[in-house]
Amino acid sequence: MARIPDAFIDDLLARTDIVDVIQARVPLKKAGREYQARCPFHDERSPSFTVSPTKQFYHCFGCGAHGSAIKFLMEYDRLEFLDAVEELAKRAGVEVPRETHQRHQRSDFQPLYDVCERAARFFSGQLVESPRARQYLQRRGVDAETQQRFGIGYAPDGWEALKSALGSDGRELALLDKAGLLSRNDSGRVYDKFRDRVMFPIHDRRGRVIAFGGRVLEKDDGPKYLNSPETPLFHKGRELYGLWQVRQAHNRIPRLIVVEGYMDVVALFQYGITTAVATLGTATTPDHAELLFRNAGDIYFCFDGDRAGRSAAWKALESVLPRMRDGRQAFFLFLPDGEDPDSLLRADGAEGFQRQLEQAVPLSEFLFGEVSREINLSTLDGKARLAERCRPLLAQIPDGAFRDLMQQKLANQTGLAARITAPASMEQSVQRRPGPSGARRSLVRSVIALLLHQPRLAREAAPPWGFAGLRQPGIGLLLELLELCRESGAPNAAVLLEHFAGREEEPALRKLALVDFPGEEAAWKQEFLDGLQQLARQARTQRLADLRQQQQASGLTEEEKNELRALLRESAEPTQQA
Repeated sequence: MARIPDAFIDDLLARTDIVDVIQARVPLKKAGREYQARCPFHDERSPSFTVSPTKQFYHCFGCGAHGSAIKFLMEYDRLEFLDAVEELAKRAGVEVPRETHQRHQRSDFQPLYDVCERAARFFSGQLVESPRARQYLQRRGVDAETQQRFGIGYAPDGWEALKSALGSDGRELALLDKAGLLSRNDSGRVYDKFRDRVMFPIHDRRGRVIAFGGRVLEKDDGPKYLNSPETPLFHKGRELYGLWQVRQAHNRIPRLIVVEGYMDVVALFQYGITTAVATLGTATTPDHAELLFRNAGDIYFCFDGDRAGRSAAWKALESVLPRMRDGRQAFFLFLPDGEDPDSLLRADGAEGFQRQLEQAVPLSEFLFGEVSREINLSTLDGKARLAERCRPLLAQIPDGAFRDLMQQKLANQTGLAARITAPASMEQSVQRRPGPSGARRSLVRSVIALLLHQPRLAREAAPPWGFAGLRQPGIGLLLELLELCRESGAPNAAVLLEHFAGREEEPALRKLALVDFPGEEAAWKQEFLDGLQQLARQARTQRLADLRQQQQASGLTEEEKNELRALLRESAEPTQQA
């Protein structure tokens, strides 16, 4: 994807009023200096979703959803980052710039999209010409409307059908090869990758064909499914089959059901269950998990009940666990032996499959069930083993009610408080919970919160900063924020926070951005400057202690002696022989 300069993103957010963006989609009510609504990202009766025109970001105190206008469009309209930026740019009447070499690289992809689209049309036309392939789909209960919805086609049983139809010259053959539609044997012969298979085009999130999956018509005709290889357009660990069709069927997706095969997705749609997607011949990846939760708050993973199915379910759990913000849910459904969604639908219909979904196991139950397997919880040793297995897993869960409840469940099962060690992150720089505005905060956190609330305050403190050498959590982050504010001229918290998107400091910074400060801007300015002065005094005290310790241990250089004398004078301590 073409890279958009950070300066443009800053300027775009400065031009955008997040209240207008959200108000066009969600009815907002004025509440003091902010706006409120019922959260569009989870069900609730009373409004906990707030939009701050001053800070230019939104936050839900119920499910934890938060972000800038860009993030809102990504979450609400289910747009990719680039699409969200382009939407805001259109509103602001500006053109999105991209780095030149990346722009050329992106234009090179268009011929690949075109050749994939032509291949999809070719396979669709071949389905009309193949009674055998049509009979197969008829036996599977796939009607003409569903075939058209998914663009299902057929790859003829020949070595060069597609190659002959589309590979009119060397350039076209090169494009077919680059798109993953050709294969080459050891002797150098080039031929069609897909032969005698029902073809399922794979669409990206804009509805463009980027790859294919092919299924054999008979059980013994080679691998059941054959997928396109990785190409410049297609990365199987980032795409979900059927997601484009789900988006077309729903303005707001109520849930997503993750199944294993193309035909499972098609069968569920055929029976009116239009929220099914499938991974593409790979285990659920972190990118899959992020994509799933970006589109729906409830995810159902549907696997075979055998050993391989449970292993796949565990990999899915590992991918979703770090993304289990409050308001998100994950469930695991294990099908009876020998069954798949298609066979269940044929036997019991949509209602029968719905009953199976109602029996799905919540993530919490699946996790503790798997971890405690073959552990004797009636013994102290067993409880200790369970605690040690669970702690690194629970540490991956984002801070919030779900993590607290999982920790409590572990404590109930073991009789021990779950000592969860969070990953190295903002825990080292800013404490995880800033608490309400009236709660006591550390000095560094207070200064950071003030800076997030009013980035213009950075202009009041010119470098060099006297606290730069202070050994205290959060100092490095404060310095980075000060430099960022002075260099970019960030006008509000949303612009600042966008620079930390995806970084480990982001969650804690967002919490600090929620802190409210009473009074007027002049009072904030004085509090900010006083905080910096206090930090500078702490830095001088620390340096003074370091020099005294060094003086006793190994002595000082002449320069260090002069520094010590100056520090003693500044601290108004009696002058000592240095």
